[in-house]
Amino acid sequence: MADKPLIFVTNDDGYFAKGINELVGVLSKFAKVIVMAPDQSRSGYSCAFTAKEPLQIKKLSEQNDVTVYSTTGTPTDCAKLAFFKLFSKEKPDLVISGINHGSNASVNAIYSGTVGAAIEGCVNQVPSIAFSLCEMDKDADFSYSLPWVEKIVRYVLANSLPLGVFLNVNFPSGELKGCKACRQADAYWCQEFDVIKDEDGNEAYALTGTFVNREPGVEGTDLWALDNGYASIVPILSNRTDMTYLNVLNDKLV
Repeated sequence: MADKPLIFVTNDDGYFAKGINELVGVLSKFAKVIVMAPDQSRSGYSCAFTAKEPLQIKKLSEQNDVTVYSTTGTPTDCAKLAFFKLFSKEKPDLVISGINHGSNASVNAIYSGTVGAAIEGCVNQVPSIAFSLCEMDKDADFSYSLPWVEKIVRYVLANSLPLGVFLNVNFPSGELKGCKACRQADAYWCQEFDVIKDEDGNEAYALTGTFVNREPGVEGTDLWALDNGYASIVPILSNRTDMTYLNVLNDKLV
C-alpha cells in the first residue's frame, strides 16, 4: 500500500492494556497508527466526558509509524481531544476502540467506554469500530481474534460505513468458528448490588449483578453468535431516534 491509511486507536482499559497493544501490533503492519488512551482504567464510562477539570496529554512514544499518547480523561475525552489536537486539519481514515477485556455485547454496549469512543468517532463522521473479547483476564489470549480484526478493518477501509453507523464487534474466548452479522440481543442486568457495611458501619452498595438474556437460543442475536463460537458484528446507529414511533407520536399526540 503506497499511502498507508491513518487509524486512530483508543480504549477504556488504559494505554498499557494487552488488548490495545495487540490491536496496534496488527494495525501497524499496514497503517499509520495514532493512539490516545486513558492513563488508567476507565471501564463503564459509556460516553462520559470531563467537564469540570482540565485534561492533560502525555506523549509516550513514537516509532515505526506508531505514536502513543495517554490522557487523564475518559475514552470519549480521548476521541474528542484527538479530533481537536491531532486531527484538526485532516481526519483519520478509521477510528478503532479496543480491544476491550470483557464483553460489550447486547445491553453492555450502552455502558461501555469502548463503545462510547466509537460513538464519538461516528459522530465526527469517521468510520468507527469497537472491538471486545469476552475475557476479562488482563493476560487474555487475543490470538484467535486478531485475524478477524485485520479482516474487518481491511473491509471497512476498503468499503467505508454508512454515515451515522458504527460496528460493535465482540469475540468469544478461544477458537472461532467464524463471524456473524447480528442484531443486539435483548438482555439486562439484575440483582446489581451487594449490601455491605462501610468502615463506619453504614450501609453501602457494591456493584455486582446477574446478566439475563431475554432471548436465550435465538439465532441472529449477538449473544447467540458468541455462545456458539462465532464473533458477532452489530451495526449500530449513533442517531437513536425511533422513526416508527416518531410517526405514531405525530399521528396520535401532536
